[in-house]
Amino acid sequence: MRVKEPDIIDLRWLLLGLCLVMALHLHHFAGWVALSIMVLIVWRYLLAHYRRPMPSIFILMPLTVLAGLGILLTYRGLFGRDASVELLALMLTLKLMEAKTRRDFLLLVFGGYFLTVTTFLFTQSMAYGAAMLLATFTLTATLVGISHPNGRLPWHFQAKTAAILLAQGAPIMLALFLLFPRVPGPLWGIPQDANKGMSGLSDTMEPGEISELTLSGEIAFRVQFEGKPPPPSQLYWRGPVLWHYDGRSWTMASPKLQLPTESLQVRGSPSRYTITMEPSNRSSMLLLDMPSLLPENSAVSADLQVLAKSPIRQRIRYQASSHLDYTLAPDAHPRALQLNLQIPDFDNPQSRALAQSWVDTGKSPEDIVQTALTMFREQEFIYTLRPPRLGKEPVDDFLFNTRRGFCEHYAGSFVYLMRAAGVPARVVTGYQGGELNPVGEYLIVRQSDAHAWAEVWLEGKGWVRVDPTGAVSPSRIEYGIETAMPNENPLPLLARNSYPLIKKMYLNLDAIDNAWNHWVLDYNQKRQMEFLSSLAGSKLSWQELAIAMIVAVGAVGMFLSYFIIRENPAKKDELQRIYATFLRKLQRKGIMRQPQEGPLDFGERASQALPSQAAQIHRITDLYTQMRYRNRKTTESTELLKWLIKTFK
Repeated sequence: MRVKEPDIIDLRWLLLGLCLVMALHLHHFAGWVALSIMVLIVWRYLLAHYRRPMPSIFILMPLTVLAGLGILLTYRGLFGRDASVELLALMLTLKLMEAKTRRDFLLLVFGGYFLTVTTFLFTQSMAYGAAMLLATFTLTATLVGISHPNGRLPWHFQAKTAAILLAQGAPIMLALFLLFPRVPGPLWGIPQDANKGMSGLSDTMEPGEISELTLSGEIAFRVQFEGKPPPPSQLYWRGPVLWHYDGRSWTMASPKLQLPTESLQVRGSPSRYTITMEPSNRSSMLLLDMPSLLPENSAVSADLQVLAKSPIRQRIRYQASSHLDYTLAPDAHPRALQLNLQIPDFDNPQSRALAQSWVDTGKSPEDIVQTALTMFREQEFIYTLRPPRLGKEPVDDFLFNTRRGFCEHYAGSFVYLMRAAGVPARVVTGYQGGELNPVGEYLIVRQSDAHAWAEVWLEGKGWVRVDPTGAVSPSRIEYGIETAMPNENPLPLLARNSYPLIKKMYLNLDAIDNAWNHWVLDYNQKRQMEFLSSLAGSKLSWQELAIAMIVAVGAVGMFLSYFIIRENPAKKDELQRIYATFLRKLQRKGIMRQPQEGPLDFGERASQALPSQAAQIHRITDLYTQMRYRNRKTTESTELLKWLIKTFK
């Protein structure tokens, strides 16, 4: 029996499915790739709609070569995450331009499935998970339509069948998710370019760098405190500590210096919390100043910066505690203090002269710190995300000319003044503040909360945090950047306080996304073993886990198979009962229908076995399939089918 070829309805389903799949990727595709895909899909639809001939091989072959060359020139190769995914998308779309047969459509559907899965290489958010489910559903409905032998199906029948198929697969998916051994670490052999595009703090700082990062409203990490969170003015999330200044950029101290770890004296009770940190492709683990209990699999530098053992390229979750009342390194190593007095020779003469004037008046280090803060507070300094570019003497240019800057301008120039005045000082970068989500009772810290402040070393007090930005814009420290810069708000529209209803919806969605991160994406090897051991009542070995997985998947499969293959005569509809009478008559003639046989296949075999009654068998079979699968059941057709079967001897 010949299987019907796809028609315009099948093509529309396929185009819809591929459009949904491509929509998952378009925002990270190169511009020309996204445009090419959209043009090809529209072109294919118009050809079918107006019944125009398909492009010949002499058109498609040059387009295919150009697509490959375009990827090669754009990414300097055909391998890597971005290049491979975009090449696959282009090849699928070009295949669409010659797709005519059922085999072509099947290839495109399964290619669409694979391209859907590659979305996880870019993002694993719940919103994208829902979009991927919609794309998978549409592709499955397409598969139902092109796999059916009896021509066009009602759209609701295709959709219902696709939903049933996905629902039947859900228990197996859940069993595999819970039981399949989790491999620690990232995907093996994942391309290096899969880590690009991750935003986060740099290990260096120069004017304009943090302000550029702050323009992003992306979430850096979320924090769940045990108890009430500290006030915003104490929420300093410690990141890279920058010692060396070359006249333009601040950088971290070299590990080759082998300085001793600074001592930490703490007072009071600690703040305990859990951080869910987004991937940054850097090693810095952000902790509340000052960390006293480190996360697992972490290390600490001499200046108490907490570092992961490898760059953070996937979402991680860790627990830590910090003391807000502390004394850091009151007995600092002389070499460390000397390094934190270093500035280039002969640069920024005006700033040097200003700092020297404070020293000449006999001011103590504490007084020099306060004098600098008073200067920022009382003179016409402006806190802005869009400062002008600085000249060859950046500190002089900022302090005496532009006086417009962001936190890195104030922190960098303050530390420079302190060093020029003989007060050891360094820059600390990280994040400051955070927004409390009342839905989940956790803090949201965004890239827009990126911040830089200073630490000065004072006799008997050790390293003391000083934030010169707070002198210029106190509201930045107390209420966040949205309040400090209402006209330069970097937050995404949904997260702004000026739209309370939208903001409430956004916070609810973020709470759901946070739960998704916790229960789904963070279901790692450790949590899997804890979960399964709690069910078993004892710790499981990997062998026991493998057995449990096989048993669970097998049990689910048998359960589903029972409902799929069983036949309950009591539940048969009228049409099934009528057709069953026909099957019994053929069975008495020695012709039994096989479980895998559809009505058309069985009718064809019965006609060959009973050539004298072939016409009658074909008529009964055709009428039954029209009524069953094309929704052409009427009272008249039902009576006709009964009569045909009754007269069949």
